[in-house]
Amino acid sequence: MLRVHHLLAAKHSKVITVKPSSSVLEALQLMAEHNVGALPVVQEHSLVGIFSERDYARKVVLLGKNSTQTHVSQIMSQNVLTVGPQSTVEECMHVMSEKRIRHLPVLEDSKLVGILSIGDIVKTMIQEQLLKIEQLESYIKT
Repeated sequence: MLRVHHLLAAKHSKVITVKPSSSVLEALQLMAEHNVGALPVVQEHSLVGIFSERDYARKVVLLGKNSTQTHVSQIMSQNVLTVGPQSTVEECMHVMSEKRIRHLPVLEDSKLVGILSIGDIVKTMIQEQLLKIEQLESYIKT
């Protein structure tokens, strides 16, 4: 059974974060630069929220706010759901599906160590299913 720490090890990527005091425009530029759909919001090494494309669309664009004058802290999602390195891929999928979220920060001892997207989870589950199919086909042939 694959666990979150396996996925993080395979990603080999640094977690890109944003400060609550950053402008929405700065956050969007970071997201575009790193091709990500969400950024953990970190203040003094603590996760305080998450800023996503959805937050931008619903809380800036639709409300007519200005991206350069609005701070991430004003529109970020708070009370962020997280998982730990020992959580299973299935647990992540359940949380994401049940709560309709697309990104899960990973905390270890209250420290942000990674972030998983729904794409990471789906890709991993597909790979696991293909491996099971190959194993079953091999078993049937022998």
